[in-house]
Amino acid sequence: MKKEDIIKVGISIGDLNGIGSEIILKTFEDPRTLELCTPVVFASSRVMSFIKKHFSSQIKLHEVNNLSQISSGKVNVFNVWKEAVNVNFGKEDSKIGEYAIKSLQSAVKALKQDAIDVLVTAPINKHNIQSDDFKFPGHTNYLEQELEGNSLMFMVSEGLRVGLLTDHVPVKDVPESITKELIVQKISTVSKSLKQDFAISKPKIAVLAINPHAGDNGVIGNEDDAVLKPTLEQLRKEGNLVYGPYSADSFFGSKTYKSFDAIIASYHDQGLIPFKTITFGSGVNYTAGLNKIRTSPDHGTAYEIAGKGVADENSFKNAVFKAIEIYRCRKNHLFYAKNPLEKSSN
Repeated sequence: MKKEDIIKVGISIGDLNGIGSEIILKTFEDPRTLELCTPVVFASSRVMSFIKKHFSSQIKLHEVNNLSQISSGKVNVFNVWKEAVNVNFGKEDSKIGEYAIKSLQSAVKALKQDAIDVLVTAPINKHNIQSDDFKFPGHTNYLEQELEGNSLMFMVSEGLRVGLLTDHVPVKDVPESITKELIVQKISTVSKSLKQDFAISKPKIAVLAINPHAGDNGVIGNEDDAVLKPTLEQLRKEGNLVYGPYSADSFFGSKTYKSFDAIIASYHDQGLIPFKTITFGSGVNYTAGLNKIRTSPDHGTAYEIAGKGVADENSFKNAVFKAIEIYRCRKNHLFYAKNPLEKSSN
């Protein structure tokens, strides 16, 4: 692989008191990963040296004070701050939350400037990141503000892809949040992502009902009949391969999901509980719909095991590999969209 083809993977450090730093080190201890990408950790060499020593890691870190100094074949650490940070594994700390946001903001700035190609975010604590300057329920909402496009939480693995109509919304607010406009937008985002990011030319998409048993003809709520069903029918008439609404309780257990390229759930737990049950430890959270690529592991800070050296890095490693895969797929899609004759001539 040519040096210029190696993808620069920016990594926000997440909550330093959680398992993020450990799974980052474990992912890049295998030197073969450096043949696929050039990692850039947005934190400080001082704190990463402390973490490396704590976990007795043999990984070599390359300190960077300017993004022009990024070096391939090395684990780069960009100094977002220089001062010492008091790391207490397993403890929720608002000060640590401030450093998580500093890392994220610096990484996103680099992403917007094309100093890095993709972004992989280590887990944050959604409570301790809140401040007067940062009032977002998570990464996805912040990224939608900073980047171009309409974001969608897209949980992906080798055999399952789950998108959400509503993500971090209280259950009581879900029915009124689901409008015709939202349904059309989210399905359009998923369809476009499947085509450009996963090379699926004619994606088949299943949509899960809002209410149990799709409302049972109005006996258990009328939202499916009033909003979801007519919108899906309209989309089908326009040529979209969109099916449903399906009753969510039996959809995954019956393996029906295997007949579709993606599933769109009406709300957070309806989609994420089965996704994590089926794929836990290997799934990836991908923010679809934006002009830049961001992935993350499918788990949180895991304070209960932080600092003990027992965290499983597979989901984070998969997030790195998936970001690389999507970047290449999207690059090919854009190339052939601009040069349609190239594909037929090869």
